[in-house]
Amino acid sequence: MKDDCIFCKLANGIIPTKSIYEDELFNVIMDAEPATKGHVLIIPKKHYDSLFDLGDEEAKAIMPLAKKLATKIKADLSADGYNLVQNNGEIANQTVKHFHLHLIPRYEGDCNQGQISWNHVEITEEEMNEVYQIIK
Repeated sequence: MKDDCIFCKLANGIIPTKSIYEDELFNVIMDAEPATKGHVLIIPKKHYDSLFDLGDEEAKAIMPLAKKLATKIKADLSADGYNLVQNNGEIANQTVKHFHLHLIPRYEGDCNQGQISWNHVEITEEEMNEVYQIIK
């Protein structure tokens, strides 16, 4: 745990939260400033700045947990869809330097409909092949 990290304090119960699930690796809490009804955060109890630092044990466990919770919340709240959002780095809109995963139920006509999106960029076939060769 990092003493000056607010998410460490939230995940470890030092700051009270509306926790909906907790195990030895994670605390899942209601987002204090939700994008929609039922927006929760999966927060590791250990401090990791970002995905690039995330422990292998947490990485292996987080998607099954996200699936279980998203399925339950979607059914309980009659959501129409779901976003899983995880930002890394300031340029990617990471505002808290503690890895966390947003689970955001989506509803037809919700106030944020279509806001988790991006513009498509034009890339030539040559550029695509170059990038492909670099990352494969």
